Amino acid sequence: MDTIASLFSFITTPVSWIIVQFHKVYGALFGDDSGWAWGLSIVSLVVLIRICLIPLFVKQIKSTRNMQVLQPKMKAIQERYKNDKQRQSEEMMKLYKETGTNPLSSCLPILAQSPFFFALYHVLSSIASGKKIGAINQDLLDSARQAHIFGAPLAAKFTDSVEKVTSLDASLTDVRIVTAIMIVLMSASQFFTQRQLMTKNVDLTVKTPYMQQQKMLMYIFPVIFAVMGINFPVGVLVYWLTTNVWTMGQQMYVINQNPTPGSKAQDAYLQRVLKSVTSHGEVRGRTRRKMVKAIVAKGSDRNDIERKFITGLGKLGLAAQEDGTVAKSETAAADAEGGQAHRRQQPKRQTKAKRQTTGHATAGAKATEPEAAGSKTSLEKDAPQDSKPKSAGKSASGSSRQAKSGQRKGPQRPKHPSKK
Repeated sequence: MDTIASLFSFITTPVSWIIVQFHKVYGALFGDDSGWAWGLSIVSLVVLIRICLIPLFVKQIKSTRNMQVLQPKMKAIQERYKNDKQRQSEEMMKLYKETGTNPLSSCLPILAQSPFFFALYHVLSSIASGKKIGAINQDLLDSARQAHIFGAPLAAKFTDSVEKVTSLDASLTDVRIVTAIMIVLMSASQFFTQRQLMTKNVDLTVKTPYMQQQKMLMYIFPVIFAVMGINFPVGVLVYWLTTNVWTMGQQMYVINQNPTPGSKAQDAYLQRVLKSVTSHGEVRGRTRRKMVKAIVAKGSDRNDIERKFITGLGKLGLAAQEDGTVAKSETAAADAEGGQAHRRQQPKRQTKAKRQTTGHATAGAKATEPEAAGSKTSLEKDAPQDSKPKSAGKSASGSSRQAKSGQRKGPQRPKHPSKK
């Protein structure tokens, strides 16, 4: 831990100074020694850091989407140059450069938070050990050691001994209950955040190994945080739980306002836009007009969800314009009605009993045909021979002989008397 602290010592003083400034504000409301004053100071530190990291979060969203789109091309490159790793890497880098994608962008928010996380961890560990650090002097150190959140000191950990917890004026039971609840909440928020991303904001038409990797991370990350959480002080658990909740809310906003093309979130978003257009007759909001503009620019490359949206506008007698607005169009309405009329109708599936009844009726009809043919032949045989020309009789008898199966054409050899 001393090695890690020395690596992040350049940021320990700024982090401790920010906490002290927030503590002055909340201390005036809740009291200097209150756990709420110190806890809210940590929460405010997280909010401040995450606001500063919003540009990196936007890059992360764009990089994640680009990686999803590029997965089929990446897989094709791997298959094509599977025996030439160097050429494979060159083609991958070329693809990233052409599309402006940085695979490391998805990790930027976590990497940017790491120095603050370890700095806060070191500050809280110093408070637990009774050591002054950064902007925290002796008075603030004594105040922080007396601060409790639901009976658990900010510097206490789940794995602390009874003696250490007692020195912080707390009971081991309270510390373990509070830390266990916070660890569960931290892991659950991590799981729900990843699940929200996988179920709502993923292009369902693209099936790649990348999706399976993300699905595995959805289950692995919460377990990792749960195992690591037993070694985190209460103050660090407050920090990490707050940043998870912030990430979940931020991601929910992005999914609702700027969903991934082809995802369930895009379908829900375009349905809301269509409902708004139905009510007001126009596309309201710059973000929505930007989305409609992007759909129009795609042309024939639109996905099924976007085509359904354009068809929905056509049924209203409207057509999407290149600037993201909509205008009345009789052609769009006619196209929508024509497409609906010419839609292929699937035959209704018959029940098993109906299929059996139809089959028996068909078989019966086929069976009556030979009977009818046989009766007709017998009538012809019973008719008087004189009423028919001789040539006709010969042709009829020849046809009857040819109709019999298993006989050869031409004159038949007479049977032996013993076989009669």
